Amino acid sequence: MRAVVQRVSQAGVSVAGREVSAIGKGMLVLACVEKGDDEATVRWVAEKIRSLRIFDDGQGKMNLSIEEIGGEILAVSQFTLASRIDRGRRPGFEKAEEPRRAAELFRRFVGVLAEGNAPVKEGVFQAMMMVSLVNDGPVTFIVEPKP
Repeated sequence: MRAVVQRVSQAGVSVAGREVSAIGKGMLVLACVEKGDDEATVRWVAEKIRSLRIFDDGQGKMNLSIEEIGGEILAVSQFTLASRIDRGRRPGFEKAEEPRRAAELFRRFVGVLAEGNAPVKEGVFQAMMMVSLVNDGPVTFIVEPKP
């Protein structure tokens, strides 16, 4: 599993011109389920994201978690994070999990994110989405378990 975490002041997802999710201050999490991922992988990534101290404290240091600032999480499935671009010019997606299994594990990922105190919203799995965000910082992290 690979996730890109962006600290945002706001973010939203629209499908076919209709807003389906929006958050204020918090995290936009773009996540991809890869072949070989399992429940333990999903749990590790989700718990790591929930515990990241990427929000500023009173001294301007990144020292607070999403729960400590009362923020929200917007989770969006993005299979292109599994792409390989080392050969040729067209990305290859061999590492991406097949859609049915990916949907199941992504739902589990969202569930583990929601086990915390931060409200979690999500995009629409396999939909063509328009994702908007205001990156706060900018602050962006890549989260993936060690092989």
